[in-house]
Amino acid sequence: MASQRGESAALAAAPVKKRKGLDKSHYLYIAVIAAVILGALVGLLFPEFAKSLKPLGDGFIKLIKMMIGPVIFCTIVLGIGSIAKAATVGKVGGLALGYFMVMSTFALAIGLVVGNLIHPGEGLKLAPYDPTKKAATDSTVEFLLGIIPGDIPVLPTLLAALLVGFALQQMGKQGAPILKAVGYGQALVFRILVMIMWLAPVGAFGAIAAVVGATGMQAILSMATLMGAFYVTCALFIVVILGGLLKIVAGVNIFRLMKYLGREYLLIFSTSSSEAALPRLIAKMEHLGVSKPVVGVTVPTGYSFNLDGTAIYLTMASLFVANAMGTPLDLGAQVSLLIFMIIASKGAAGVTGAGLATLAAGLQAHKPELLGGVGMIVGIDRFMSEARALTNFTGNAVATVLIGTWVKEIDGGRVEQVLAGNAPFDEQTMIAGHGTDDAAPEAAAEPARPVLANA
Repeated sequence: MASQRGESAALAAAPVKKRKGLDKSHYLYIAVIAAVILGALVGLLFPEFAKSLKPLGDGFIKLIKMMIGPVIFCTIVLGIGSIAKAATVGKVGGLALGYFMVMSTFALAIGLVVGNLIHPGEGLKLAPYDPTKKAATDSTVEFLLGIIPGDIPVLPTLLAALLVGFALQQMGKQGAPILKAVGYGQALVFRILVMIMWLAPVGAFGAIAAVVGATGMQAILSMATLMGAFYVTCALFIVVILGGLLKIVAGVNIFRLMKYLGREYLLIFSTSSSEAALPRLIAKMEHLGVSKPVVGVTVPTGYSFNLDGTAIYLTMASLFVANAMGTPLDLGAQVSLLIFMIIASKGAAGVTGAGLATLAAGLQAHKPELLGGVGMIVGIDRFMSEARALTNFTGNAVATVLIGTWVKEIDGGRVEQVLAGNAPFDEQTMIAGHGTDDAAPEAAAEPARPVLANA
């Protein structure tokens, strides 16, 4: 009896394993895809009615514009603070930050080059966005759009954020509580942004329907061209650029490394977020033979500062919008946009809508009339999120091996043994919170950000 009671108690105490279903990000993803398909069909079958749905896309753009200022301010202030903290760890931190800045700038430049070669969006000639122009809508629609607050100027916000960030650096420990408060403010801003992104299916439906209703099949072909070019560019960046660096510096084949990280790629593909695989990347890089201090500095820092896929996306999407609006950017505007994106894209990784807000901020800062084209990007953004996430993740994995090689904190024999399959990774070592206590002590002090998909 005692034995039976003991067994019953053990069974009662054992947690019941719940069946894992789709998380919220999957529902949003499915809803956006359905909205895009439905919007395209409505645009093709009922073009005049589809044009009247434009206010749905305009309203969503206004909501995104409303968040541009807070997102830019918080991410830049915290980004500068993160640079200061990462630089204090010495040679590894400084080398990692230098590498990340060079590679993300290079990725942005590649996006511009490809965009100028294929001219995505050319010939659509969409109407420019004019916030002062009264739309031909009824009073109810006008009233609802008028509720949404106006946007905050981007460039003054950027300057203020830079000044605040550098001032907090000068304050040292006295500035730590303020930096922490900004971190909580960022968490609040991103939470609002996530709430807004749940309206993305509505905005995408209205924007796609209106564009297809006005231009027909040309809009669909232009969007398909951009998506195809983006996927090809990301694949070439991984194989040629990252693979070439990895082979030359560390003597490691990129395909062997990607095979080793196969489970992580499946996880990223299913969640559209490279952050979902962060703990596993830390554990696997340590298992590969890279020293714990190098992994602990490089991986968490890279997740905010080494966003190669996002960088390619930002520049290609900007050129797509500019061409679609019939106002292509000249070389000077492209270079200034590149510089803006280098600064503004830092620290906004992993949150739904952050990449979209950064894109809108760049367009607003250079040519506000281009904001009307962001509605098209909303519709296809979700289709490109997997490529962004996979490229970001691969870039951080390669960076860890490269930096470990440069500072001589990697076991070459161990790397060969693991990649050959002679020392398989033990899934039992993947305990909850692996790597968070030792690898990234600063991260624990910062408020968590809501993550639904990759930026």
